[in-house]
Amino acid sequence: MNTRFLDACWGKPVDRVPVWLMRQAGRYLPDYMRVRSKCTFLELCKTPELAAEVTIQPVDILGVDAAILFSDILTPIEPMGMKLDFVPGPVFEKPIRTMADVEALKIPKMETDVPYVLDAVKLLRKELATKVPLIGFGGAPFTLACYMVEGKGSKDFAALKKMMYAEPEIYAALMEKITTMDMEYLNAQITAGAQAIQIFDTWGGMLSPADYERYVLPYTQRLINGLNRTNVPVIHFVKGAGTMLEIVKQAGGDVMGLDWHINLGKARDILGDMAVQGNLDPTVLFAPKEIIEREVKRVLDENADRPGLIFNLGHGILPTVPPENAIYMVECVHRLSQK
Repeated sequence: MNTRFLDACWGKPVDRVPVWLMRQAGRYLPDYMRVRSKCTFLELCKTPELAAEVTIQPVDILGVDAAILFSDILTPIEPMGMKLDFVPGPVFEKPIRTMADVEALKIPKMETDVPYVLDAVKLLRKELATKVPLIGFGGAPFTLACYMVEGKGSKDFAALKKMMYAEPEIYAALMEKITTMDMEYLNAQITAGAQAIQIFDTWGGMLSPADYERYVLPYTQRLINGLNRTNVPVIHFVKGAGTMLEIVKQAGGDVMGLDWHINLGKARDILGDMAVQGNLDPTVLFAPKEIIEREVKRVLDENADRPGLIFNLGHGILPTVPPENAIYMVECVHRLSQK
C-alpha cells in the first residue's frame, strides 16, 4: 500500500508530498454523475456498494494518495430523530429550538442505525488494500449543531448564535449530546477499518477567537480525546480559522487542516511541528495549467520542505472544475515535490 499520506500525518519523511482533495468523489467527475443519475444522494450514501464505488473512482482517476469515505456529515443526525432531506442542500424538517427538542434526541446505535456507513468502510478496506489508506470523517459538534438548530444552511446561523448567547443551558445540553454521538460514530468507523479521521468544522471560523474558545473548543477537545486513536491520525479542519490557530491547536488533533486565507509557512511557524493539510484555493483549478503549476509550487515553497505536509485544497473541489485540471494538479504536486 502507498502509505505516504499516513507517514506525512505523523511527520515522517516521504519520497514526495501526498495529496488528496476534499470532496474528491463528487459532481465534477463524469463517472460519479453516472452513478448518481441512478439514485438520490441519500440512497447513494446508504448503499455501501455504490458509496464504495464512488469513493474509489478518484483514487484511480486522479492518482491521489488517500481515499475518503463517501458520505455526508449529517448522516448520523437522522437516526437521532431528525428527518433529513436534500433539496438540493440539507434540510431538517423540525429544527432544534427548545430543551424538550434536545431531550428528545437519541444517541444512535451505530451498528444498527448507520450500518451502511460501517459496511462501506469494511468493503473499502478490502478493495483499497493494495492502493491507498482510507479516511473516515464526521462533522465537528459545532457545525452539526449549526444545521440542527438552523434547519438548513445559513449565511449567519443567527438561530444557533441566539441559542448560544441567550439560552446557554440548551446550547450546552445539545453540544454534549452531539459530542457523545460523534465520538461513538467516529469510533465505529475506526473499528470498521478507517485508517485516519477528518473532523470537518465548516462553520467554526465564523466565531470570534474568544467565542470559539468558550463555546466550541471544549466539545471538540472532548471528541478528539475520546477517539480510539492508536495509529489513527486525526485531521482537524476548521474553515476560516487562520486568525486563531493557537486556540484550534488546543483541540488536540494530529494534523491541522488549513484553508487558503493564511500563508502556509506562517501557519507552520505558529503550529510548530504539527503536521498540516492544505491549502490551495479551490478556484485555482479553473485556471490555465501554467497557473495551476505556479500556485502548487507557491504552496510547496511556503512549506519550505518541512516534513508533515499533506497537499489539499483549502475547501472542497467545486462541481464545475474540469477533471483534467484536478488530475494535473495532483501530477504537479507529485512532480514538484519528488525527492
